[in-house]
Amino acid sequence: MNASPDVSPSAPTVPPVTPSASGADPELLSVIIPLYNEEENVARLCEAVFGALRDMARPFEVIMVDDGSSDGTVARLETLAPSYPELTVVTFKRNVGQTAAIMAGIDHSHGAIIVPMDGDLQNDPRDIPILLEKMKEGYDVVSGWRKDRQDDALTRNFPSAVANWLISTISGVHLKDYGCTLKAYRREVLSGYRLYGEMHRFVPIYARWQGAKITEIPVRHHARTAGQSKYGLNRIFKVLLDLMVVKFLTQYETKPIYIFGGMGFLLFLGAILSAGGGIALRVIEGIHLNRTPLPLISAMCVITGMMCILLGLVAELLVRIYFESQDKTAYTVKTVIRGKGGKG
Repeated sequence: MNASPDVSPSAPTVPPVTPSASGADPELLSVIIPLYNEEENVARLCEAVFGALRDMARPFEVIMVDDGSSDGTVARLETLAPSYPELTVVTFKRNVGQTAAIMAGIDHSHGAIIVPMDGDLQNDPRDIPILLEKMKEGYDVVSGWRKDRQDDALTRNFPSAVANWLISTISGVHLKDYGCTLKAYRREVLSGYRLYGEMHRFVPIYARWQGAKITEIPVRHHARTAGQSKYGLNRIFKVLLDLMVVKFLTQYETKPIYIFGGMGFLLFLGAILSAGGGIALRVIEGIHLNRTPLPLISAMCVITGMMCILLGLVAELLVRIYFESQDKTAYTVKTVIRGKGGKG
């Protein structure tokens, strides 16, 4: 009889591993799978994933993160764990979301290459070697594209196509399928920032922002055969709001005064135009200013413009505190080349 894994509260826990290339095993592949109420799929998932990975003849680990499931997913994992020595299971106390689950998997992983994938068997683990082979061409991120997607056209495929177009247009990073979880990353690409909300799908944008080389290749996609989809139309609105945050962070993280100050000056310009329009009406038409809303509009533009500039100054202070307290820089070094006499 297989011994059950130690999941008691007193058992020693593995400390989270900060996503850093320096402490990663260069040969190890880390596959991260977030799970939520996948009791019916988890046994077949383990069989498919471990079967595909063991055929690669490469050291690997699989981190499955249970995102506060309310069914028997964790119990099934406890039963299956002894049969898979490469498996690590991380469980949350409550449901937090897919992005947090992926982040926890990254924190508990040790490989130089990280591959997240969905736990509903719609992603095919047999595509992982294809992603890694493409990565050998010098890419830092290889993103999966569900070219023949097996989802409902109206409720899933069409909204996804619209979201992908918006994300590509606004971010300038053109991918056909941001929503495909199956991607391969070099660990250093994931260093230096944390993921929140629904931002796991925007990692390629952050990666490109840091100078990473990105490509996209078609991958297989299967219809869900068990369990229920956790995605709804409400997620589209969350994605769009997160996209606004990403756009701000990627362009104005180090100089927020540019966006707030720009808004302030536009409002000041509006105040000048309103005042000028009021004066013109008084001189040309003889209309008294108190009979028009222009003085009120002008005053509101001035006040709001001042508030925007003050917000920009506060944001500048916060950015400086952030970089200095975290010992971070506003740049990312790729390589340093020195001559024979170089020092340091």
